Amino acid sequence: MKLTATREDLLAPLQSVIGVVERRQTMPVLANVLLSARDNRLAITGTDLEVELVAATKVGLEQPGDITVPGRKLVDIFRALPDGVNVTLSTEGERAIVRAGRSRFTLSTLPAAEFPVIEEINSAQTLSLAQGEFRRLIDKTHFSMAQQDVRYYLNGLLLETQESVLRAVATDGHRLALCEMALASAGKPGQVIVPRKGVLELQRILGTEGNVELAIGTNHIRAQIGDIRFTSKLIDGRFPEYGRVIPSAPGKLVLADRELLRQSLQRTAILSNEKYRGIRLAVKTDLLTVQAHNPEQEEAEDQVEVVYAGDEVEIGFNVNYLLDALSAIEGDKVEIGLTDSNSSCLIHAPGLTQTRYVVMPMRL
Repeated sequence: MKLTATREDLLAPLQSVIGVVERRQTMPVLANVLLSARDNRLAITGTDLEVELVAATKVGLEQPGDITVPGRKLVDIFRALPDGVNVTLSTEGERAIVRAGRSRFTLSTLPAAEFPVIEEINSAQTLSLAQGEFRRLIDKTHFSMAQQDVRYYLNGLLLETQESVLRAVATDGHRLALCEMALASAGKPGQVIVPRKGVLELQRILGTEGNVELAIGTNHIRAQIGDIRFTSKLIDGRFPEYGRVIPSAPGKLVLADRELLRQSLQRTAILSNEKYRGIRLAVKTDLLTVQAHNPEQEEAEDQVEVVYAGDEVEIGFNVNYLLDALSAIEGDKVEIGLTDSNSSCLIHAPGLTQTRYVVMPMRL
């Protein structure tokens, strides 16, 4: 293999895929990236056996070939080179040589045949989505995914197609986030669970312009975003029936200024228990009182004017869950639906139900 390209043309695709290349590996070849040079194009592949990323770039090609080289070292080399410099990458025996200006680097390689690649995914359906809208779907929900939960099906994001709607749902058992977007045409009804790492990588590479082609298979999901191809295994499990935990018609509706409430919660949370992060909301006619205390017997109290006309109610929540939901909601106002002191609350922008958040109460 022998090719030439500018530093920038090689660094950009490499940075797109390096996120899945783990520093500690069970298989040595997984610390490498696969370089495949054909027809004046270089495809760079990184994988951790769960998520695979392939990014392509144009190069001047003298000799085609396939080889794997240490991914992190290659990124560090290209980052350290001066802007605009021309880079020559070639293989000599079992070594890869990188030349740029007066710099020369010799890297170890492993055979391309040892590198695991995902070929076909047997897609059951393909969706063409606006990148900006699909990214918004992930942005509004990903923070509610569980982390290393024994209920492995919670350590990911549910993508559900239903009639002409694509829905994303995430829950860790204490809170739930749901966001919907319209599809141009009705897709096949179905559900898949994308693992946490795949969701975070997808969020990182999605832009705001253009389209993304999403292919959903039985065991994999694949997204083509410009010159980047993302493939992830799916979590083989059954997602909880999330519809049951979304309050259908909470009787007590609190309308508040989103930013004022967010600031009030942040102030009060300073004196909440560092481990449990519990705060108490006490709501009565047109007034919301936020209270927190901690094991050192310290207390904080803050009040926010709201629009509320129901019975008085007191309820405890994890303040971080409320803050995450408030940060994700768009618009100046927020509506909080309460039932009683032992039931979940429903948070969304007034009149908009495409994005909804459910937070379970805490005993304080």
